[in-house]
Amino acid sequence: MTRWTVNCSILYTDLPLLERPAEAAADGFGAVEFWWPWPVAVPADRDVDAFVRAVEDAGVRLTGLNFFAGDMPGGDRGVVSWPGRSGELLDNIPVVAAIGERLGCRAFNALYGNRVDGFAAKEQDELAVEMLAACARGVDGTVLLEPVSGAPHYPLRSAADAVAVLDRLGDLPDVALLADLYHLAVNGDDVPAAIERHAGRIAHVQIADAPGRGAPGTGTLPILEWIDQLHAAGYDGYVGLEYRSEGPGAFDWLPREQRAAGDE
Repeated sequence: MTRWTVNCSILYTDLPLLERPAEAAADGFGAVEFWWPWPVAVPADRDVDAFVRAVEDAGVRLTGLNFFAGDMPGGDRGVVSWPGRSGELLDNIPVVAAIGERLGCRAFNALYGNRVDGFAAKEQDELAVEMLAACARGVDGTVLLEPVSGAPHYPLRSAADAVAVLDRLGDLPDVALLADLYHLAVNGDDVPAAIERHAGRIAHVQIADAPGRGAPGTGTLPILEWIDQLHAAGYDGYVGLEYRSEGPGAFDWLPREQRAAGDE
């Protein structure tokens, strides 16, 4: 049985952010996830309270939340490895932890960050290890590391790239791979081989079809086959719906009775 969670940062974008958890509930889902909801690392307390209230009032679980990742619309993809921005991330960690505690969220995505001009890759990678460890120490849950597509200066493109970073963290227990099957496929990774090799390191999964980053069935990826392979390999976590869809019918591919499976 697949447990689904709706990414409310990429879906329901025609609605104000705080209305999206209730819309997910109205569509039959019992769980949601978000990228970092604000353009700053430390939002006002009233804004955090409003976000928490929106999730609680909708009656859904928050299953995933990103750390502050910079200016995502402007092309940033995280600050974990970004020299000069560590202070923002360190200030962000307690806010993320507090939201997680209030809403019972235990999965936190730390986007690695683009390569930055003027700094050696080795320097950025060493900083990333230090900051990922700080994230793991600062939250009650699992810190996720994700390969990303569509960002030419983002160095983690395959599952093996991310696992190599995780290996540098040694025996730190609460860090794991976020396997976004769309990103892996678009980057040319062998998705079935990555699942077979790294299934034990995967703590969260996200999906979209390709080309187009639409709902399953709008492209050519065998997404449901890959999900079955994950389950066969022992994965029992959530699968995040992180695709783009405008207008009605975003979830027509998924029978309503299956949308809240495992959330009762």
